[in-house]
Amino acid sequence: MISEKDGTGLRVGIIQSVILAAIAMAVIDGIVVSIALPTITRDFVADVAQSQWIITAYLVTETSLLLLFGSVSHYTGKRTLFLAGLVLFTTASLACGLSTTLSELIVFRVLQACGSAMIFSISGAMLFEISSPGSQGRTMGYIGAVTAAAGIAAPILGGLITDSLGWEYIFLINVPIGILGLVLFARHFPSEERREHCICMDWPGSAAMAISLLFLVLFLVELSSALIWSFEAGLYLFISILSLLLFLYAESRSAHPLLDLSVFRNLGFTLPNLAMVCIYMAFFMLNLIGPFYFEGVMDLKPSQVGLVFFIAPLIMVIASPLSGWVYDHYSLRSLPAAGILLTGISLLLLNYAVLRQDLALIVLLFVPLSIGGSLFHSSSSTDIMRALPLEMAGLASSVSATLRNLGMTLGVSVAGILLTMELYGKGYTGPVQDAAPGILAGAISTILLIGAALCGLGGAFYLVKNLLVDRK
Repeated sequence: MISEKDGTGLRVGIIQSVILAAIAMAVIDGIVVSIALPTITRDFVADVAQSQWIITAYLVTETSLLLLFGSVSHYTGKRTLFLAGLVLFTTASLACGLSTTLSELIVFRVLQACGSAMIFSISGAMLFEISSPGSQGRTMGYIGAVTAAAGIAAPILGGLITDSLGWEYIFLINVPIGILGLVLFARHFPSEERREHCICMDWPGSAAMAISLLFLVLFLVELSSALIWSFEAGLYLFISILSLLLFLYAESRSAHPLLDLSVFRNLGFTLPNLAMVCIYMAFFMLNLIGPFYFEGVMDLKPSQVGLVFFIAPLIMVIASPLSGWVYDHYSLRSLPAAGILLTGISLLLLNYAVLRQDLALIVLLFVPLSIGGSLFHSSSSTDIMRALPLEMAGLASSVSATLRNLGMTLGVSVAGILLTMELYGKGYTGPVQDAAPGILAGAISTILLIGAALCGLGGAFYLVKNLLVDRK
């Protein structure tokens, strides 16, 4: 493994750029399809229930495979797995763009998600390992900046590409980027030691975890569409919980567990991960409800909404690496807690601004919101990677990526359920975008309060870590 200490700064920079570009592509493709979904649904003459699987299949597949590929990397090596993931992601993107039926598109999206899981599962570990100890926080900050920028820019890019070129090109644009990344990574990332040929894995446990995540998503989809407890919702939740228990049982008995459950006894590892789930849920709740508010209440055009949401990635691109540098040099253990609490306070004030329908104040509050997210992500990611021995970096990275994806998925799903429930509770049953501005603002303000509470919970997790772990 190369590092910045080897005097190969340009080489490390190229590798970092390729990994970050791959992360950006994977994040964007997990979100961007939602913008093109109406067009895809119309082109394939399908209903929304069928076409939604373009998104659901991707998220479920990616999230359920992250831990698996994190473990596989111990046998294949990170270089081999990353290259395989980039090849599969690029090829599947081409196939998605050339799909002639909805069924084909869904199948190729599953393959694309497999490639994304290969990339995501080890990207954090690779970036951490090639960074010198004095720059690890800054490097983890790059991941936060890229993830935030890609997540927020995805809807804007999706709309522009779909309108100007067609939905196919939201996939085809990955092909030249992927090919360039493959060439650069293969050329500059050194070969690794030969690994074992036999991959000894807990395959039953892997299957149980995938089933648990699949039925959790199905439960949330059913709940959001029916808004009442149904037999199907109860069945999906039961299967999800049962599969999770079977996964935990299999892992505790396996000689080659997919996930070494003992790592969660390490509070320095577990508490930052729990805090990360909280803040990602809060941010993706905001990502879902924000456009509805700006268009339905403030009467902004989609392009104007895009400009408002570009505030966050612009700030985070600068603030995340900078906060990581501060964390590297000054070891401010309170920085992650301060970051997530600043995010929560910003969401709390946004609740007030939303009710007042004060656009200037809302735009202003996006600044501390973004700074808080930057302070948290770079420092907490560093804490998570440092909490386990270096030889377990792949596990730390894959667990963190799994929980991050779970936070994103839960944030979007919970926000959708809450928004519809709030509107129903106020007597409105029509399309969300047609709700009266006052009703819509009230519903969204409630969701912002819940997002602020989630950040408060995440801050509490970190404060407990500071008290119990860092003072030892």
